[in-house]
Amino acid sequence: MIIIMLGAQGTGKGTVAGLLTEATGWPQVSTGDIFRKNIKEETELGKEANKYIAKGMLVPDEITVPMVIDRLNEDDATNGVILDGFPRTVEQAEKLDEILAEKGKKVDLVINLTTPREEIITRMINRRVCSNQECKATYNLRMHPPVKEGICDKCGAELVQREDDSNEESIRNRLKIYDEKTSPLVSYYESRGVLRTEEVSEAINRLGKDVAEDILKDINNK
Repeated sequence: MIIIMLGAQGTGKGTVAGLLTEATGWPQVSTGDIFRKNIKEETELGKEANKYIAKGMLVPDEITVPMVIDRLNEDDATNGVILDGFPRTVEQAEKLDEILAEKGKKVDLVINLTTPREEIITRMINRRVCSNQECKATYNLRMHPPVKEGICDKCGAELVQREDDSNEESIRNRLKIYDEKTSPLVSYYESRGVLRTEEVSEAINRLGKDVAEDILKDINNK
C-alpha cells in the first residue's frame, strides 16, 4: 500500500506517519530526514540541498526525485510505504505515478492534514527533534514536551531545533511556497479519488494520534 502524507509544514505529517509505521511496519520515507542526514555528514548532496533548505525553498527535482526512486527500490518498501514530504509538486506527483505504474503499483491513499496558519507557526517555533537519525522522535515544547528538558524520551539523545524552524520569517516563507507549489496536489489527488482531508488543531482538540487511529481502523477494515 502506498500512502502519501500531504499538508503544510507543522501540521503533524511526521507524527501521523510515524504512528502508522509503528502499527504497520511500512517504512516512513521522509525526504527531509534524508536531506538532514546528508547535511550533517556534509555530503555533496547535503551541501546542495542545504543551499535551498536554509532559505526555506524547495530542493530541485533533479536532487529529490532520484533519491526517492532509489529509496522505493529498497527491500523494506516492497509491501508498503508511507511517503512523508514527497511529492511536493504536481510534476513530482506525475513522475511518481509513472514510476509506480512501471512497478504495477499506484498511490492508494493521500492523507491531507490541515491546521490554522498561526497555530502552525507556533508549533514549528516550539518543535524539537531527536538528533539520533535512527530515532527521529519529534516533540513540541508546548503540546508534547520531553520528560527531561532537551533529552529524547525514547533514546536519550539530545533534542535539537531544525535550522529552518528557528525564525518566523523563514517559516512564513516556507508556508508561502507550500501554498504556491504544493497545495495544487490537493486537487490532483482529489480528482483521482484517493484524497482524505483531516484537520489537526488544538482548537478542536484533534491531534495527530487521533487521525492515525482513525486511519488504521479503516485500513484494518479493508
